[in-house]
Amino acid sequence: MTDTTGLDAEDSKLVTLARSARARNGVPEGAAVRDETGRTYVAGTVALESLRLSALQTAVAMAVASGASSLEAAAVVSAAAELTADDRAAVRDLGGPGTPVLLSGPDGALRLRATAG
Repeated sequence: MTDTTGLDAEDSKLVTLARSARARNGVPEGAAVRDETGRTYVAGTVALESLRLSALQTAVAMAVASGASSLEAAAVVSAAAELTADDRAAVRDLGGPGTPVLLSGPDGALRLRATAG
């Protein structure tokens, strides 16, 4: 069950995409971001010996690499209870301090709605 009560359709979509990435890839976190044109970028945790990125950092990097100049929103699905400072910083770097960041649990239930600020 995905409880995205209070989210509009586009933000619910981000949570669903992030949740799917986590499940499909068997990684600790899944994330999705939406750029200024409405395009979405979906990613999972990267855990290589020489490179470690959270799912949200990876999704932001994918957006940048694809030419995005800003973000409208971001979502991460994780067992964590809080957003990390590094995740918020990555979103802030591209989207600005007011960019909404959603944190949902593995079941999709919304845990936190914050800004990148």
